[in-house]
Amino acid sequence: MKTGSPQQKVHPQPEHASGPATSTVSRIAAGNNMDNDRNPQAEQMGDESMARNLSHQAQAIWPQEQRLFDRYGLSGPLSILDLGCGTGEITRRLAALYPQATLLGIDILESNLALARRQGDASGGRIRYEQGDAFALKQGDASFDLVVCRHVSQAVPDFPQVLTELSRVLKPGGWLHLLSEDYGMLHMPVHEGATFDPDRFWNTHVIPFAHNIGCDARIGRHSPPLLERFGYLDIAMDYVTVDTLRVPRATFAGILKAWRDGYAAPLAGVTRRPIAEVTADFDAMISAIETPPQYVVWHVPIVSGRKPG
Repeated sequence: MKTGSPQQKVHPQPEHASGPATSTVSRIAAGNNMDNDRNPQAEQMGDESMARNLSHQAQAIWPQEQRLFDRYGLSGPLSILDLGCGTGEITRRLAALYPQATLLGIDILESNLALARRQGDASGGRIRYEQGDAFALKQGDASFDLVVCRHVSQAVPDFPQVLTELSRVLKPGGWLHLLSEDYGMLHMPVHEGATFDPDRFWNTHVIPFAHNIGCDARIGRHSPPLLERFGYLDIAMDYVTVDTLRVPRATFAGILKAWRDGYAAPLAGVTRRPIAEVTADFDAMISAIETPPQYVVWHVPIVSGRKPG
């Protein structure tokens, strides 16, 4: 698993690219020390497309994911941390799943938390949102019975540093629930005679983009050994299958549309391709999702473990 600052140099922003990529790519190309930049995707995470993305992902993933929490055997007046809570989509669902729990949602972006607070709190005041740095949590040691961290591990550099903090605030005997995206686990149809291979798109665009900002876009497959290294017990790896049979096509397509809207420009900057071409690749994959009977699948890794205690 790659950690720390990236070694590969990013190409300068191409003349034909414009928009959100400019500040991100030029900042990296200027030689910023990524050890000092703990949120290199802040621009994308704060874009309105990410709010759409989180909503669609919750609709697609949660119906299968919620059953995994039964394994932990937790109930009663629990204390739960949702790190990287975004707009609170899952924090609210956790509150419904654990009706006696108190929940803290932490996110680095105040704009996300503002959206979360505007959604209201149907839990009777059991949810609290707070801005915080995942690399240096303010919460004390052994504060939570359950720590949930979703869609964060692939978005930050040196995730083991974050895992150190998650493990510190987790109570002995408590459970860690980690959704780690892996961009080698999206599979699309390939049509005979077509020049575009969608499976290669993720390996030639998204994974290099993540590498160049110090992130691991294949952190999903690297997460179980990481938990082993941290001494977790009862480690399990499960997969939520987001596909065109289990998930409404419009919901699945909404995830790709949000990725396209937030990431086409940064990906063009790294690959030195015109934004229009990268957008067209996204559109081809979106069309496959939207068009029956074509089949598309995304295997979403979720790793869990119990802290010794």
